[in-house]
Amino acid sequence: MRDIKQSSRWTGAVALLAVPLLAAGLPAAASEIGMFANSPSRNMVSDATGLPSSWDPESGENVKWKQQLGSQSYGGPVLAGGVVYVGTNNEAERNPEVTGDKGVMMAFNAADGAFLWQIVHDKLPDGRVHDWPLQGICSGPYVEEDYIYYVSNRAEVVCADKQGEIVWSRDMIEEMNVFPHNLAAGNPLVVGDILYTVTGNGVDEGHINIPAPSAPSFLALNKRTGETVWALDLPGNQILHGQWSNPAYGVIDGVPQVIFPGGDGWMYGLDPATGEVLWKFDANPKDSIWELGGAGTRNNIISTPVVYKDRVYIGVGQDPEHGEGPGNFWVIDATGRGDITTSGVVWHRGGEDIGRTISTAAIADGLVYIADLSGFLYCLDAETGEHYWTYDAFAAVWGSAFVADGKVYLGDEDGDIAVLRHGKELDVLAEINIGASVYTTPIAEDGVLYIASRNMLWALSETR
Repeated sequence: MRDIKQSSRWTGAVALLAVPLLAAGLPAAASEIGMFANSPSRNMVSDATGLPSSWDPESGENVKWKQQLGSQSYGGPVLAGGVVYVGTNNEAERNPEVTGDKGVMMAFNAADGAFLWQIVHDKLPDGRVHDWPLQGICSGPYVEEDYIYYVSNRAEVVCADKQGEIVWSRDMIEEMNVFPHNLAAGNPLVVGDILYTVTGNGVDEGHINIPAPSAPSFLALNKRTGETVWALDLPGNQILHGQWSNPAYGVIDGVPQVIFPGGDGWMYGLDPATGEVLWKFDANPKDSIWELGGAGTRNNIISTPVVYKDRVYIGVGQDPEHGEGPGNFWVIDATGRGDITTSGVVWHRGGEDIGRTISTAAIADGLVYIADLSGFLYCLDAETGEHYWTYDAFAAVWGSAFVADGKVYLGDEDGDIAVLRHGKELDVLAEINIGASVYTTPIAEDGVLYIASRNMLWALSETR
């Protein structure tokens, strides 16, 4: 194969290291659309088959390939069109001309792991109040047609083509007065011609004042031009901390809805075209109390809602730095209107039954899997909430359970991947350490399982 020369160039605050894509090197993939949680409903489930039950990082058995990421990786992986995308930082310094702390979106060939290109964003000058050191880009892109969409560490909504060239971007700080707390980290969702994202608006460094209560928290943009379709300042001056979750979409009882988690701990069902509030739901008990530093019982929504059979599945938690504490997991009947906090409860798990969670649910064959930050994975009946089993990872869980090929995959902060049999009885097939913390959720396609650890992207498949 002929050599591919790497080049770098600066475009304002963005540096691009590009490798031309060889048409022959990117075979057509089963899916040309990719996003966080695989579908607009955000259900962590895939119909991929032939996935490995075990692998050996030491010998390389069932390891198709692996590639170096930065030192912290929270965005993705997302797969579409034969390319795997990961949001990370610049500690790998793939371009020797671009050094120091940056936010990076990387692209790899899914077939052989070849590094294709990266888009590099400077850190914001205000530091950790807006752009926490070494966290990189925490957004996984939405990929569709010839474009990828993501939120940079600079709180920009970015549209780039599949060669890594930026098409348009919107600076939410400069243009909309958004004040992201710690980091903007939304995983955008595109439905039709509209892109939806949470802006990250939050409190100041003192964790008391909200510098920009009238700035938008929920944003809808034209995906082709970046122009604003609508913007909502919900929840305004009721923001508890920051906003790091993501919208979901579904047609519920015949009505299209985009579901946004609010920084006040409420869920909002919105009209996708106008942003009109159809319903809202308080995802914390009414006697819950918010206290600085995580001492209270009221929680943020960092998990992503899942739309499933006219219902919304959502758990609540806090910044992992606040530690463990009581959480809540709700199943909401989203066919109502107005405040459905009481009328919309289908079932609820809380108190001692679940800890704080930042994980997203996976629902398959009448079972729902939800992990909490304390490292427990719960298997529950999706209709009734009946508890079937609990798996203890013995380490914190930031990512989510992923269901595919009759298996449940779960990564933890110790770098262990648990492979469990999907079903009503707990059956541990394997527990494999991949050498670094896993803060993300696996994806799969064409018999290959992709896992991003803190510093490495793994492609795993049965040896044939």
